[in-house]
Amino acid sequence: MTTINGGERCSAVARFVAIGLAAVTLSASVQSWAQDDKMTPIAIPALPDAIELGTGPLPAAKATESWHSQYGSRFARNVTVATLTPFLPDPAKASGAAVVVAPGGGFRTLSMDNEGFDVARALAARGVAAFVLKYRLRQTPADMAGFEKSMQEMVAGVTRAPQPAPGNAAADLAPQLADSTAAFRLIRARAAQWHVDPDRIGMIGFSAGAMLTMATTLSSDAKPAFIGNVYGPLGAMTVPQDAPPMFAVIAADDPLFGNRDFKLIDAWRTARRPVEFHLYERGGHGFGMYQKTTTSTGWFDAFARWLDMHGLMKRKAG
Repeated sequence: MTTINGGERCSAVARFVAIGLAAVTLSASVQSWAQDDKMTPIAIPALPDAIELGTGPLPAAKATESWHSQYGSRFARNVTVATLTPFLPDPAKASGAAVVVAPGGGFRTLSMDNEGFDVARALAARGVAAFVLKYRLRQTPADMAGFEKSMQEMVAGVTRAPQPAPGNAAADLAPQLADSTAAFRLIRARAAQWHVDPDRIGMIGFSAGAMLTMATTLSSDAKPAFIGNVYGPLGAMTVPQDAPPMFAVIAADDPLFGNRDFKLIDAWRTARRPVEFHLYERGGHGFGMYQKTTTSTGWFDAFARWLDMHGLMKRKAG
């Protein structure tokens, strides 16, 4: 088993980001124009429990945060200040485990319900503290028509664009990495208040959020105790000897990553690190907590059983 240093970790995640970045930026728009469901602007909802992470405003941001609804869910965009929203279980059933939940949306929007709040509520109901990370995003036009046009143009042009340089791609995630690292720091600082075991804090991400989860694991000092990669890219990368247990999910008909290789799973196994991989026949991209007729809908129950298998649904003895 090979130990890799910090520089090699950064290189590994840079390669991972370069492999998936162009496709992941499409993740929000694939659903947006594949279905006849209009994006409707809505007021920013009151989130009284949200805590600012202190990573500052997004540099050079001009557009301000706005929200819209689509597919019966709410989405945020132009997020310029990162927050963390706790969903805490009943103290009587709290296991002490916690999960940072990172929604996806191509780093241009965040699927706050389907890949955020709904996931967090389901975890809290099972005794696991959950914290939804609203991380800072790339800027898009402030008006909805301009946003839709920019997404259409991105879809038309991204497949013709050259592969992004690994170093540049990694640098592009600097604000998001700062946000995820700050989330872990805050949870550990308030672990006693929130009845969380600081050694049992994991992270789960969806699409772009899965990329952020991998980057947080490999290029920060957050040290997640376990991770979930839900329909993120699964290309090859160097796996450190202290890599956490990983739960990975994808559908074979995922238009972004379903027909690519799954060498990340092989790499985890070669490094002799725990990994569980679910390849569903159907489900597409972005299924999250939506109830569909495909077996991909069962991914959350499988994830909960996986957490239980690792002892994370029970309080630690002593």
